[in-house]
Amino acid sequence: MSNRQSEIASALAVVPPFSHAASIEAQISQRKAFIQQTLRDARLKVLVLGISGGVDSLTAGRLAQLAVEELREETGDPDYRFIAVRLPHNVQHDEDDAAASMQFIRADVEQTVNIAGAVLGLSEQVSDLRGLSDARRDFVLGNTKARLRMVAQYTIANAHNGLVIGTDHAAEAVMGFFTKFGDGACDLAPLSGLVKGQVREIARHLGAPLNLVGKVPTADLEELRPGKPDEDAHGVTYAEIDAFLHGQPVRDEAYQIIVRTYDATQHKRDLPRVP
Repeated sequence: MSNRQSEIASALAVVPPFSHAASIEAQISQRKAFIQQTLRDARLKVLVLGISGGVDSLTAGRLAQLAVEELREETGDPDYRFIAVRLPHNVQHDEDDAAASMQFIRADVEQTVNIAGAVLGLSEQVSDLRGLSDARRDFVLGNTKARLRMVAQYTIANAHNGLVIGTDHAAEAVMGFFTKFGDGACDLAPLSGLVKGQVREIARHLGAPLNLVGKVPTADLEELRPGKPDEDAHGVTYAEIDAFLHGQPVRDEAYQIIVRTYDATQHKRDLPRVP
C-alpha cells in the first residue's frame, strides 16, 4: 500500500474487506444501530430517502426499514417509520429497477415526487443557461436535478419532523462523485466507509434481487446520455477504486486518476471555508 492509498483510506474511514459472512452480518447490525442511535440522539422518529433503482439507495433503504421496524418492536411506538421516495424526472429510463427496489425495501410509506416541473420552472428563470452549449446545459441541469431531489426529500422530512438519509460511500467519496448540496447533502450516511463491492455484498446478504445487486451504476442525471455509467465518468472501474481503497495494487493510470480526482474534489468533502 502506498502512502497516498493509506492516507486516503484513513481519511475516508474505509472498512477492511469482509472476510466471511459473519463480518457482513456485523456491518449490517452496526449500521442499523447507527441509524437507530441517530434517531434517538435527534429525538426524532422518521427517516426519508430517495430511491433511484441503484444498489446504494436499495441497500440504505432496506437498512433504514429494518432499523425502524426494530425500534417499533423495541419501544412499542408506532410513530417510528421510514418514507421511501421516488424522484423521477418525467419517466425514468430504468423505472422497472426503481419499482423493483421499492418492492424489495418494503418501506412503511412510499411516495413519488416528479421533479420535472421544478427543473423546467427554474431553468426558464435562469438566463445564464441560454448561452450554453447543449452538452454544458445538460450537465448543469443534471446537478440541478440532484439538488431539487434533495430539496424534495428535505421538504418531506421537515413535514414529518424527520431526517434525510444519504447514500454516499467510500468509493463515491474518493472520486467526489456526488453533487455538492445535492445527493451529497443529508443528515446521516449509513453506507459511509464501505467500498462499492461491500455495498453489493450487504445487499446480496439482505436478499436483494441479483439483477439489482449487480446493476451497472449510473447517476442518470444527463438527458443527452441517459443511464451513463459512473465508470465512464470516472475513467476507472469500481473494482479498481475498491482495490485502491483497500490498499491493493492497481494499474498506474488508475492510481493516478484516483489520486488526482480525490485531490481535485476535496472541496466537496470539506465544510464551507470561512475566514
